[in-house]
Amino acid sequence: MIAHRWVAIVTVLALLTYFWMGLQVAGARRKSGVAAPAMTGDPILERAIRVHYNTLEWLPIFLAGLWLFAVYWNELVAAGLGVVWIIGRVLYSRGYIADPAKRETGFLIQSVASAILLFGALGKIVYDLATGFA
Repeated sequence: MIAHRWVAIVTVLALLTYFWMGLQVAGARRKSGVAAPAMTGDPILERAIRVHYNTLEWLPIFLAGLWLFAVYWNELVAAGLGVVWIIGRVLYSRGYIADPAKRETGFLIQSVASAILLFGALGKIVYDLATGFA
């Protein structure tokens, strides 16, 4: 049996989601005519760039929490929360690009999933230390 295969699949899916967001930036550049390295000049391009960057900012928190939760708690629950995170990021992306005021739902979903993964892993590690489990 291969250990943590579900979390590995979710990791790849999360990275593919990030790649897709990069393609959204390229598409926005093409539509707007704003060539690299310029980062401003078209609201849709600026939003696509912000979505891409914000996802990059969250990836370390999410991935560390995902893997630590899988190792210390439960792989399937971690993978399920990982899928929730991906859905949240896609909703965030779609909402933000359409209208920045519509980003909150996706942001809330992904941030709650990240918090559960990260603090869940930390809590289990501390609990194991306190009770002598190794």
